[in-house]
Amino acid sequence: MINLKRIFSILIILQLKRLLDDYFLGNVPSKYPQFHLSGTDFQQKVWQQLRQIPYGTTVTYGQLAQRINSSPRAVGNTVGKNPILLFIPCHRVLGQNGKLTGYSGGLERKKKLLAIENIKL
Repeated sequence: MINLKRIFSILIILQLKRLLDDYFLGNVPSKYPQFHLSGTDFQQKVWQQLRQIPYGTTVTYGQLAQRINSSPRAVGNTVGKNPILLFIPCHRVLGQNGKLTGYSGGLERKKKLLAIENIKL
């Protein structure tokens, strides 16, 4: 018996792998997959804002907070709960004055991801 759910899952994984391979080769993704994440309304709002940060650019926690009428601390807390680090690109968020701060994957990884996108700190 053919397990269509398993085949579908494998196809999705292969598509995500291809996207990641392209990303790590320095290719600009044409689009990111959409995910249905569980979270509060506020978390959803912050994660949606993260998805809108273009490849190769950064914003500060303060700028992100202004977009949704919130505080940088609340936004930072929610950014830190991002369950899909590369597909919801929280590595593009910097501290005040462009300072490299916080990343649940570690600051060294954040630096490397920013370097892949040719972002100079």
